[in-house]
Amino acid sequence: MDKQLQQDESRLSQLLDQVKEFTIGFRADDERPAGSTLQTIPETRLPDLGDGAQDAMKVFGERWNDYFVASPSNRYLGYVTGGTTPAALVGDWLTTALDQNPQAVKGFGDVSAAIEIATISMLRELFTLPDTFNGGFVTGATMSSFTCLGVARQWVGKQQGYDVVKDGLRQPISILTATPHSSAVKCLAMLGIGSRNIIKVAALPGREAIDVEDLKTKIAALNGQPFILIASGGTVNTVDFDDLNALADLKTKHNFWLHVDAAFGGFAAVSPTHAHLLTGWERADSITIDNHKWLNVPYDSACWFVRADHAPLQVATFQNSSAPYLGDPATDFNYLNVGPENSRRLRALPAWFSLRAYGRRGYQDIVERCIETAALLGEQLAADPTFELLAPVKLNVVAFTLTSDDVDRVDALVQRLNDRGRYFLSPTTLFGRRGLRAAFVNWQCATSQAEEIMAELHRALQELPPAPAAAPP
Repeated sequence: MDKQLQQDESRLSQLLDQVKEFTIGFRADDERPAGSTLQTIPETRLPDLGDGAQDAMKVFGERWNDYFVASPSNRYLGYVTGGTTPAALVGDWLTTALDQNPQAVKGFGDVSAAIEIATISMLRELFTLPDTFNGGFVTGATMSSFTCLGVARQWVGKQQGYDVVKDGLRQPISILTATPHSSAVKCLAMLGIGSRNIIKVAALPGREAIDVEDLKTKIAALNGQPFILIASGGTVNTVDFDDLNALADLKTKHNFWLHVDAAFGGFAAVSPTHAHLLTGWERADSITIDNHKWLNVPYDSACWFVRADHAPLQVATFQNSSAPYLGDPATDFNYLNVGPENSRRLRALPAWFSLRAYGRRGYQDIVERCIETAALLGEQLAADPTFELLAPVKLNVVAFTLTSDDVDRVDALVQRLNDRGRYFLSPTTLFGRRGLRAAFVNWQCATSQAEEIMAELHRALQELPPAPAAAPP
């Protein structure tokens, strides 16, 4: 055995102690910038003879440590990125140490598939979803939607009289949607359905939600052909929700697959005052949930939920039919036969730890603190003549802009704010206007942040060059 490997194994306890100390220091560092400061990529060469993990840790600290951003903190408000709860961190560390291969509940693999099924059961309870949904873990919302829409593609093919998996796409598949996430559009491309087959449904005035009357018109134009409807369980800019109950009602009259993209909006189900936004999602065919958002487990983690009566279609879509050592896909349940990944880590374990540690009430507290903080920030922005909300604050995302509506100045403000390092927000465009976007999903979120963010915005503005004088009328 290599000398360094042997030495590192004998010193594993000390090495892990060093990593533990680094981890605790990183998570406690309130001065670490929330935005990236890396300007160039340092040159890295492969050593011929390594010096072991201790040396690697030293070089890591010298070369990379300063550039890691405070993304686990509540100051990172870009995209919709959660942190990592203490329990989820424990679970993730164990996931790596245990290094299991989640496959089947019995006969193959190990206990990890049973842990995954148990965790899915807890998530169904958290979301108040019926046990008529099967579920599993994937890398993120993109692969969750890929899984769900892959089964939907197989379903449409069956309605059209052929097997898509075996025969390939023989006919176009129509996709109806109003405000799809970009990852769903990407999935359509990967599945060979094609983004040009999206039939855009009108949104309600001033909103991102489906206009059901326009949807009915678009459905009528399809003359009875089966289609896929992608609904929003929380859009990314305004967290707008389609009327999921009304969409599900349409399934009694028309033949289509209803997929609900509830990547982070699904967590509204945890809040008694906001759960109504998801009324009807239990009638969908499939649902996307992103765990490394509001569940606050480490990257990468998401779940697919597909109605159990579609299980034969799901197995047909993803089965390893040429691998007899994995058992019979028709009779032996194996996660490798119901999702896109054959190589899977035990992503369920961090979620299991966090759900077990904090329960429904713990997650309700996280969700409602984030919603309250977003509402407070929205109120302060609306009351400040310098800023303007781009949309009402419906849940946990605040989209806003400068009242001057100067695109260059808005972009400069985003850059300056992020360069200051205290908070990281992402730029956005909503209803044709450039703006900023703050997403609150971190378990450490505090209502006091609203006032601090306002102060940071004004400091960043003061550091910008003066705005050019308006041209005379």
